[in-house]
Amino acid sequence: MLSVRAYTATDAPAWDAVVDASRNGNLLHRRDYMDYHAARFVDASLLVEDAGAPVAVFPANRDGDAVTSHAGLSYAGLVSTHALRATATLEAFERIAAHYRDTGVRTLLYKAVPHLFHRSPAEEDLYALHRLGARLQRRDLSSAVPLRAPPRFAAARKRSVAKARRAGLRVQRVEDPAPLHALLGEVLQRHGARPTHSLDELRLLCARFPAQIVPYEVRDGADLLAGTLVYDFGHVVHTQYLACSEQGRRADALSLLLAELIEQVYAQREFLSLGISTEQQGRVLNAGLVEQKERFGARAVVHDFYHWELQ
Repeated sequence: MLSVRAYTATDAPAWDAVVDASRNGNLLHRRDYMDYHAARFVDASLLVEDAGAPVAVFPANRDGDAVTSHAGLSYAGLVSTHALRATATLEAFERIAAHYRDTGVRTLLYKAVPHLFHRSPAEEDLYALHRLGARLQRRDLSSAVPLRAPPRFAAARKRSVAKARRAGLRVQRVEDPAPLHALLGEVLQRHGARPTHSLDELRLLCARFPAQIVPYEVRDGADLLAGTLVYDFGHVVHTQYLACSEQGRRADALSLLLAELIEQVYAQREFLSLGISTEQQGRVLNAGLVEQKERFGARAVVHDFYHWELQ
C-alpha cells in the first residue's frame, strides 16, 4: 500500500537513491543539487513509499497556499522508479493531493520532466494529472539536436564553423566558471536581465559536480569570445547557458563551440539540449533564437506546466 510523507533532511540518502534509480530523474533532482538554493524556498517535497520502501520522490516548494514542483528547477514533478506503475501512479497522485489539502494547499503547479530527459518511458504522471482534472497552463518550446545521426548543419552554419576554425579559435573545457559568468552578465545586461545563478553558486555547483557541470570557452588567444555551461545527464547533455561577445559574434565563435560539442565532445550521446526559445510564459516564440538552433539540426521538444486545483 502506498503512503506519502514530507521529506526531511535525514531522508537525503534515500531520496538520492530513488533519483539515481529513477526513469525520469537526473542531477537536478538530487538533494545535493537542490539544496544549493534551499534558503530561497520553503521546502514541501514528498516521498512516496510502498510498504515503507521509497518508490518515488516529489520535489516541491510552497508559497502560501500554492505548491510548485519545483520553482527552483527547470522541471521536476514525480520522479519515479520502475517499481511505480500506472495504477500505483494514479494512487500516488491521489495521496499527494490529499496530503497537500490536509495542510491547506489549494493549488499545485506541476512542471513535468520533458520526455527527452527520460531514461525509460515515464509519462504515467501526465495521465494521472488528466484523470484528476489538472489542466495544461503553459507550454515552452525547447530544442534538441539528435547526436546519433549524422550532423545536419545548414550550409551557412557549416561556412561559419569553417571560418572560425581557419581563424584559429580554440574550444576548451575549463574549471573556473568566472570568465563565462562575467561574459554572460555583460550579454544579459543589454536586455535588462542577469544570470540565474550567482558566481558563488556556479562555483559551488561546479565544485560539487565537476564531472557533470562543466564550463567550456572559445578563445582567440587570451580573449574570451563565447562560452557555455554544460549539464551532463548521461544520455542527454544540456547547455544551461550560452554567451557570446560582439567580437565572438563576428568571428562565429558560438557556431564553432556548438559544432565541437556536437561532432566531437558529446558525439556518442543521444541528444544535446539547447534550451527554450519562448518568452512570456510560452506565449511568445523568439523566432530568431529557435532558427539559430535549427541551423544545427535541432528540433522541438516541449516543456509542459500543469495547474491543478486541489480544493
